[in-house]
Order: sequence, then structure tokens, then C-alpha cells
Amino acid sequence: MRILVLSNVWVEPASSAAGRRMLQLLQLFLDQGWQLCYATTATSSAYASDLESLGIETATIAMNDDGFNAFAKAYDPNIVLFDRFMVEEQFGWRIAQECPTALRVLDTEDLHCLRKARQQALKEERPFVEADLVSDVAKREIASIYRCDLTFMISRFEMELLQRFFKVPETLLRYVPFLEEPVKEAFIPFEERQHFVSIGNFLHAPNWDATLQLKNEIWPLIKKELPQAQLHVYGAYPSEKVLQLHNEKEGFLIKGRATAAQEVVGNARVLLAPLRFGAGLKGKFIDAMQCGTPSVTTRIGVEGMQGNLDWCGLVAEDKNTFAKAAISLYSDKTQWQKAQENGVHILNSNFQKTAFEGDVISGLETTLKNLEKHREANFTGLLLHHHTMQSTKYMSKWIEEKNRA
Repeated sequence: MRILVLSNVWVEPASSAAGRRMLQLLQLFLDQGWQLCYATTATSSAYASDLESLGIETATIAMNDDGFNAFAKAYDPNIVLFDRFMVEEQFGWRIAQECPTALRVLDTEDLHCLRKARQQALKEERPFVEADLVSDVAKREIASIYRCDLTFMISRFEMELLQRFFKVPETLLRYVPFLEEPVKEAFIPFEERQHFVSIGNFLHAPNWDATLQLKNEIWPLIKKELPQAQLHVYGAYPSEKVLQLHNEKEGFLIKGRATAAQEVVGNARVLLAPLRFGAGLKGKFIDAMQCGTPSVTTRIGVEGMQGNLDWCGLVAEDKNTFAKAAISLYSDKTQWQKAQENGVHILNSNFQKTAFEGDVISGLETTLKNLEKHREANFTGLLLHHHTMQSTKYMSKWIEEKNRA
């Protein structure tokens, strides 16, 4: 089995949850003995995983370049995985043209239209309502889901939203959360930990917003009650405006990229994540649960993660409640230990690799075996390929000719 993965970024598992998730998918395919090629439009990255050392071929590709057609045809993949819908928009029609029998799979990472709609509602200082989902981004993203044969969804909440609100057939969706190993409970004890921690890639807007919330609204309230405590803020790609938030006197310390996320999170007593918008699952909580660090976050933070289990910490929405929750969890050993136990339970119940890998692989193989019937049942997808992809195709061809001039 040959798998061609198309992306516009390199795999950086230490920089983002998306990178972590992609590496897990690649490893899952490698475990089957499948042949992989990871092709990206991105320039080289100093923080990228060494995929070739894992036995994965890598390639650099270009948008609006018919050289890709020959590349794809020569590789002759059984399965093509598009990393986010924007990549499918660029290369989907070329794959359909050159590799018509390849199974086309979309990995959304998170539901972009949900994240963008929540962000817009926050910007307009009003509550998010589902009508906000009807946007140009949603039209593009849902069209991409229909054009693909299968779509990997990392969040059950988003799977249900797609089926209920957008009426996407369940047959086009597959639930593939984080795929983790069993938790080892050799945690640093309560007494040996100190300070709070926050972590998240600063290129991701929800993380930057959360950092501002901590700096301006929440941390001053915590610091007043816990004057010896510090907040250590970690994240890849901090800009100058992020670095300017650093203040030793306030105990608000910008640490930048964490070379070992679980080490810095595992030494802290409590993780803070006041996320006001976003989508998908949050890798920071997986790290926190794996190293036994309780957290305080929001409903959006826990969305799709805990199921019907108790959260590994506390959930709060407004700044005062959030600060009180953080102070309580930081100070109460019994409450802290219970939250830690909840985290182990969530990980072992909801995110074990062995619980999902068989279904993921059998789903791919079965759909590939019955691909013609599967596509016939998805008439909307056939229709979108006929119309929208034709427009994308000829726009791309126009750009190709323009670039030659």
C-alpha cells in the first residue's frame, strides 16, 4: 500500500498539536508496513521531524505547477491524505485526474469554520450561535469534505456538528482522535511542584488570545492571592509582541519554545488555558494529563476531550471564577490529586491507540475495496468535483500560464 500525504507545512510535533497528530497518523501507517511519501509546499524547517529516518520519503511540491501531475502519477498512490481542506482545494483535482482510483482522505485537524465563527463572534463581543457557521470558510470546508471519500475528524463534537447542522453523511466521516500509549503514573508529587504554566503555539490565534487574557485579566487576580507564584508561558514562534509581555516583577515570564513540553508542564503544579475560541482537541491537555498536571480551562478547552468523565481540573468562564479555580486547585492537595486521577482516567478511556487503530485501518481498506460504490452513494461529492473543481482547475491553469509569461 502506497500512501501520499500532501501538506503545506512540515511535521513539527514539538510545535503544535497538529504536528503531533500528523506524526501519529504517519506512524500508524508505518506500523502496517505501508510505503509513505510526505510531500509539502513548505520550505525547510529547523524544527521538523526527520521523517526520512523513519523510512518516510519526502518531497517538495509547488502549487499551480503541472509538474505535480507527473509526480503524483509516477508515485501511483493507493491512498492520498490531504492535510487540511486548503491543500485539497489546491491538489484535489490533480489527484482526481492523475490518480482516479486512489482513495482521497481529508484530515481536518480541527473544524476551521467552527474556530473562525467563534473568533468572529468574540471579535463582535457577542455570544456564538450556530447560524455563525454559515460562512465562506464553511462552504469551502464542507465542499472539500464531500469531494473526499473519507474525512478524519479528531473531535466527536465536530463529527456530530457536521452531521446535525451541515447534514454531512456519517459514511464520509471517521473519528480519529489523538492516538496515545498507556499512561505511566510516575508523577512528580504535589509538594515538589511549583508555579503555573501555560503553553501553546503563538501562531495559533486562540493561544495568543488566551495569553492576553492571562496577562491582563486573570494573572493579576491570582498573583494577589499567591504572591510567590509565577506563571511560565511557553509556546513556539513567539513574536515581538509576545516577548514584550514578559515581566519579572509580576511573575509573568515568557519562556518561548519548550524543548520538552512534558518536562516543563510536568514540573508545574497547574496548567492554565483560558481559551475563548477554538476547535478540535488541545494537545496541551494531553501533555498535562500524561505528566499528571491538573488544569483550569473553559468549556471550549474541554470540548470533545472528556466525554462523560470528570475533567482533570476545573472549568470556568469568567475571569473571577477562573482565578478562584486556579487558586483553589493550586492550594488544595486533595483536590489536586483527584484532578490528576481524572486525567489518567480520561487518557486511558478516550485516547488509547489500541482502541482506534484497527478501525482506522480496516475503514480505509474497506472503503478502498468498495470505492466505486462508495463514490456513487456520494452524489453531492460527484457534483462538486464536476463543478467546483473545474473552476479551481482552470484558475490554477491560468496562474500556471501567467507564471510562464
